Amino acid sequence: MKHPKGLYLLFVTEMWERFSYYGMRAIFVLFMTKALLFDKALGSQIYGSYTGLVYLTPLLGGYMADRYWGNRKSIIIGGILMAIGQFLMFMSGSLYENAGLASMIMYGGLGFLIFGNGFFKPNISTMVGQLYPEGDKRVDAAFTIFYMGINLGAFFAPLVCGALGDTGSAADFKWGFLAACIGMIISTILFVVLKDKYIVTPTGDAIGAIPKVVEKTKEEAANAMTGAQMLNWGLISIVLFVCFKGFLGLDLIGTFIYTLCIIAPASIISDKSLTTVEKQKIWVIFIIAFFVIFFWSAFEQAGASLTFFAEEQTDRHLFGTEVPTSYFQSINAVAIVIFAPVFAYMWTQLGNAQKEPSSPVKQALGLFLLAVGYLIIALGVKDLDPSLKVSMLWLVTLYSVHTFGELCLSPIGLSMVVKLAPVRFASLLMGVWFLSTATANKFAGDLSSLYPEEVKLKSSVSISSFGYQAADSTNVVNVAVDSNFVKKMAAEYPNRVTKMDLLSDNFEAEKELSFVESFKKNLFGIEEEGKKDSLKAFSVLKPVANAASPFTLKLIVGSKPSFIYAPFYNEDGSKLSILKYAKGKPGEADSKTLETWDLKPKKPSFLGIQIENLFDFFMIFVVMAGVASIILFLLSSKLLKMMHDVR
Repeated sequence: MKHPKGLYLLFVTEMWERFSYYGMRAIFVLFMTKALLFDKALGSQIYGSYTGLVYLTPLLGGYMADRYWGNRKSIIIGGILMAIGQFLMFMSGSLYENAGLASMIMYGGLGFLIFGNGFFKPNISTMVGQLYPEGDKRVDAAFTIFYMGINLGAFFAPLVCGALGDTGSAADFKWGFLAACIGMIISTILFVVLKDKYIVTPTGDAIGAIPKVVEKTKEEAANAMTGAQMLNWGLISIVLFVCFKGFLGLDLIGTFIYTLCIIAPASIISDKSLTTVEKQKIWVIFIIAFFVIFFWSAFEQAGASLTFFAEEQTDRHLFGTEVPTSYFQSINAVAIVIFAPVFAYMWTQLGNAQKEPSSPVKQALGLFLLAVGYLIIALGVKDLDPSLKVSMLWLVTLYSVHTFGELCLSPIGLSMVVKLAPVRFASLLMGVWFLSTATANKFAGDLSSLYPEEVKLKSSVSISSFGYQAADSTNVVNVAVDSNFVKKMAAEYPNRVTKMDLLSDNFEAEKELSFVESFKKNLFGIEEEGKKDSLKAFSVLKPVANAASPFTLKLIVGSKPSFIYAPFYNEDGSKLSILKYAKGKPGEADSKTLETWDLKPKKPSFLGIQIENLFDFFMIFVVMAGVASIILFLLSSKLLKMMHDVR
């Protein structure tokens, strides 16, 4: 059936905005760990804080649009802020060699993206229904088309931004961020130029130009929170904040989000104006929102720990080429497009036969499928040597099963809130639902930080010159060079690492170790002058046996070495110092960095259980989602009664 042209404008606007968001997300943790050299735990925490706040700021953006700006102005402001944020990410990627400056610019970019998304996301969806007359049967189809735009953007984003940024070279991440920036600019320009012509009601009136002036009813005014009540809740918030921060040691953002996810529901359910039936319905929303946290915290590992797994433990070779890590994040969008009609048909047929499951049962099924997905990949890595990689089919299967779980759980959430919430609390309870998603994303980052690392970066320091004392040794006899490592690198990457220089074996202990530009003798005994190679190494002073495997060393230098490296072990082989040197551009100083890596990092623990390997890590999600699924299923009949005939 013919739809208003405004629908297709909103479709394209949202598609490019989602392209920008998912494109940046696809390479974000890779950028932090591969370019800025953050360890996985820190990268996961930052990722969780970012995605958590992204789902929290729509509460602010929706309020500003309704009260002051209107939908149109909010969308434009949000688009501009996000374009600025993506450009700052591009600048951060351009300056990655100066990790301190690049990190500051990155944090600024994340701030713009968080607030921009808050103004953009909640306002564009609300405009779709206003394109149609009241009661128009095309509205459901319109939202289906609109959400197809979301998935289309989510599908192409990792492919495009990943192909440009996820190349194995730290210098290329900036191009992925630039592509995301261009996508956001296209989205904003299209909306600004065409909104007046197409974003109109059936009668031709502009949609979203004027903010909604919502007057409080006498009942709402009478039941408004008093100053004393606000003070009480403020004091309780402070106590919770201190507990989360002081006793559990959470970061500030996590402390804020977790405190809010307790205070907001508690303040609503304690309202004395609520009837018994209303309270029961609200409790259903809260209980389901609680279980949804467990679902999304496991599902959103796609952008963090599952990205680490795809990068390090997955054999990504296909038809003679290596598939970029970021590409795997497109699987969910493809599966949504393929299987959403199948699930819609299935629910319809079950409904016609009076056998359609209730909302709580569907959500329990979604959690169960999530647990199954992680169980599959846990079995795939059980007893697997860290140096070995698994087939891509394991990840593809996991993402596909998780999509089935999403199709059971995700589409019914917002609808359930609308049906169960008392009218006067509809906006607040919708905010609680978004808050549960924000909490889940932050929790996802906390869980991802438990990913067991084989090696961990302890420090990275720019230095003016290289010396043996800088390599954690006071005596040159205690410093060893892994010549076997550089030989293996030369053999594995013959096109990039052709020959390597060796310094003379006869330098004195007090003489500073330094790189030489002239070629002396390569590892194969051939003398040649004037060669400059991408990888150089010092001669062996005191070899360390079995200090690090080739797999571990590759984790440190990457799959495509582009620097000059000189690896040194400390005496017991527990740490490895890498002296890195990169020739500067004309007019710029050379880059000289000393990195110290812990080869035997302490394994993380969760609820007192040590996580020794990937099997232990993935079993966290199996148990968490599985137990949540069983409990929710057992509660479903009780919840259905509390819903009072709302299915």
